[in-house]
Amino acid sequence: MENLDEKRIAVLLSGGVDSSVVLHELCTKGLKPDCFYIKIGPDEDEEWDCSSEEDMEMATAVAAKYGCRLQVVDCHREYWDQVTKYTMDKVRAGLTPNPDVMCNRLIKFGAFDEKAGHDYDLIATGHYAQTEIEDGKKWLVTSPDPVKDQTDFLAQIETWQLRKALFPIGHYMKDEVREIAEREHLVNARRKDSQGICFLGKINYNDYIRRYLGDNPGEVLEWETGKRIGQHRGLWFHTIGQRHGLGFGGGPWYVVKKDVEKNVLYVSKGYEPRTAYKDVFQIHHFHYLTEKVEMSEVTFKIRHTPEFHRAVLEPTGEGAFTVHASQLIQGVAPGQFCVVYDSRHHRCLGSAEITI
Repeated sequence: MENLDEKRIAVLLSGGVDSSVVLHELCTKGLKPDCFYIKIGPDEDEEWDCSSEEDMEMATAVAAKYGCRLQVVDCHREYWDQVTKYTMDKVRAGLTPNPDVMCNRLIKFGAFDEKAGHDYDLIATGHYAQTEIEDGKKWLVTSPDPVKDQTDFLAQIETWQLRKALFPIGHYMKDEVREIAEREHLVNARRKDSQGICFLGKINYNDYIRRYLGDNPGEVLEWETGKRIGQHRGLWFHTIGQRHGLGFGGGPWYVVKKDVEKNVLYVSKGYEPRTAYKDVFQIHHFHYLTEKVEMSEVTFKIRHTPEFHRAVLEPTGEGAFTVHASQLIQGVAPGQFCVVYDSRHHRCLGSAEITI
């Protein structure tokens, strides 16, 4: 962890165990950070099941345990205006967005900084990620816990945001964090991790989409034959490579293409059909986290999994590359973020959107 003496630190408490252990780690070093709870909640008049009230209670209890003040920062409007707009614009265009990636850039290190973070040198969060400084430059590096590593969710934050980012538990395994919480008798030590969209608790992703875009039924056709398989409720409820929840008999079926103009969903039958895989695809608007670096032989991931894939990046224009993966990758979808790491998958270099 970088030298924190005389640094003004803001801790983002979510009510979960990870951010609570962040506060413990800082306080045991003799620091007294200010704590903040970012309030989002469902949109107005929404009846979704939301855990925000419980989150707030947990955050309040943990802050009080360490004698730190807790302030609530309302980023409700910014979330719905920015993150939700990004998500709906992408799915309406037939793409596969990642709201959690943009939430970190636009809300946790964005809107929060505008509203309360300007007075602080560092913003501490419970992300499983680390940083290292070389020649005065700060780099995002992976956590030792391959399952929990969250550098992929941070791969779109701005360079100035990375400079302010602090990840006090990034060097731990998840089990170690749980053990600390148990040992310190934190109120949320056994609380389950959130599995939903960032800030939206138990809200189902499809319900989230339906709330804004509704249903838009269309034909489902077999890719190889053009045979009608059934009907979909809206292309935005499906993503390339999807193989669960399709509800068609005689499968298994895999989503291989979405024709937005004709509102047709194409599926392919069989065990892992070749059409569900790619080893060459395009990315554009590459976002470098620290600085522009030479990239050729790299590792990457396109979804939140422990596995990294090897690739050679071929420049095709300003911020654009062709990714030549060393193996076939299942479920490569336009709109996803391709997160790029060095050859040792140690440093996260940045990310770009897949265009195919």
